[in-house]
Amino acid sequence: MVTKVKTGKSRTKRRTKAFAAAVMGKPSGQIQERVKQAGPEHFGVVSVDCAKDRSKWMLADFYGRVLIPPTSVEHRRSEIQLALLTLKQAVEKHGIKDTIVAVEMTGTYHQIIWRAFRTAGYDTRIVHPFASSHYRAPEHGDIKTDDNDLVAIFRAAVNGFGLLDQPWDDVYRCLQMLVRHRRDLVNKRAKLQCQIRHHLERSLPGYTNAFPDDSLWTQPVALKVLQYIAEHGGTHQALLDVGIPGVSKWLKQQNVAFQSRSVGRIVAWAGNAVVGDPMRSMMTRIWQSLLIDWQQKTQQIIALERDIASLLVQTPWVLLMSHPGINVVSAAELAAETGPIEHYASSKAITGRAGLFPSRYQSDGVDRGGNLSRFRNARMRGAWLLAAECLLKCNDYWRGKFNFWKTQGHDSRDIRVRIANRFTRTVFQMVAGRKVFNHRSRLDRSYILDKLLTFHREHDTPMAEILTDLKSATDQLPKHAYADEAKPLQEVQRKSFRSRRNEPQQLGTLLVGLLARLGVTIQPPALQSVPLEAPAADSDKGDR
Repeated sequence: MVTKVKTGKSRTKRRTKAFAAAVMGKPSGQIQERVKQAGPEHFGVVSVDCAKDRSKWMLADFYGRVLIPPTSVEHRRSEIQLALLTLKQAVEKHGIKDTIVAVEMTGTYHQIIWRAFRTAGYDTRIVHPFASSHYRAPEHGDIKTDDNDLVAIFRAAVNGFGLLDQPWDDVYRCLQMLVRHRRDLVNKRAKLQCQIRHHLERSLPGYTNAFPDDSLWTQPVALKVLQYIAEHGGTHQALLDVGIPGVSKWLKQQNVAFQSRSVGRIVAWAGNAVVGDPMRSMMTRIWQSLLIDWQQKTQQIIALERDIASLLVQTPWVLLMSHPGINVVSAAELAAETGPIEHYASSKAITGRAGLFPSRYQSDGVDRGGNLSRFRNARMRGAWLLAAECLLKCNDYWRGKFNFWKTQGHDSRDIRVRIANRFTRTVFQMVAGRKVFNHRSRLDRSYILDKLLTFHREHDTPMAEILTDLKSATDQLPKHAYADEAKPLQEVQRKSFRSRRNEPQQLGTLLVGLLARLGVTIQPPALQSVPLEAPAADSDKGDR
């Protein structure tokens, strides 16, 4: 029986499956062979405990004999160069043949020292605070000092917990920064929406209820009418004075697309609205400033999403867009937090790092399990659970699995973890194997280039950037998928030349070169008047 994963604190008795035997030597920082070759007394371990402005370090051999006592080093170039010179002299003096540097991870402060030792040519490794805390507790208990930490870092390093830091190229690093920045802006914008709603309900009671399902933020007419109200007294009477014709005329002057029934619904609210708070004039001033901030953040998010898409298409993670329910944002979240797929030997390595598995407590006759593992990469787990949420909303197969498990009495949180855990297997096969979606659910896979084109058109991306991203995405596609990916683009190209607007016609012409790369040859009408390629493009490359 499979162990249920719980995210709450309550515990219930249940049968657990047999757990696999633990394997010693799992950490990726093993140094036994190097110690054997150099000799324990000739193998040096540099331990570094980092802080914001300075760090403390020491040198000891494999047996623990201290060669350089704990020494402070300021985070200044001259101080770091002096520390490196001191280490070099000590290595020569004591006949050290091989050396590793174990730096304890401390937020981002450790990166200065880590880069300095690595640039100097030393094998520099990272020790997680969990490991150093574990090795400090038996001897020193709750007495935490820098010197005690250095001893704990040394013990962690010689036992294989000085971990090798896998390098990320600039594409993944930039993608991670942009994705996290976007996520922060989305959270701030959500808080602004709550504040705006609060003040609107007090100054214009009932206005937000006229736009159900959060359409207040997606319909331009809803926010534009608020501007009209603010400019004409700040009460619903401003709408009643001009009626539907007056509001419609003003919206046309502002070049806002709208439907008459939307304006009618707003004026109907005004006809039955109650008088707001006596301080509504001040509240109007507040929600106006909050709304301007909301609009600015929305524009920043849109610009960031365009940049994120341009980075995503340079990685094999763009293949995830062929999975129903996954689009640019969710695929980029997974790519940014998981990193290069080459760093993972299997899907289990992904679930292990993200902590998508149940913990276990066993001692003699006591054997408990079920709570979600606490030791994990929190941001990575959040990205995979976000992908699971997207699948529940947009994928019929996983929605059916959710309903089936729900009828069996499983907790909703447990089901989301299950979906994320199982999804890692599909993702690993797709990204590591450079494959498009092919699942036993027999769902028709989505088309990557079509999704990407739709995404960019919704974000008003310039034509040259659209073509560049499409070409970059094409480079990530397997050859056998070219014919399928070309079908929706052919339809877009065919419809574009029947349009009377210039923008679709220009897009259709630009798609000709891309379709040729996919093995489809098309000769559009009036081809001589429009260039086949975007000026900056390379002729050899292109659901949340």
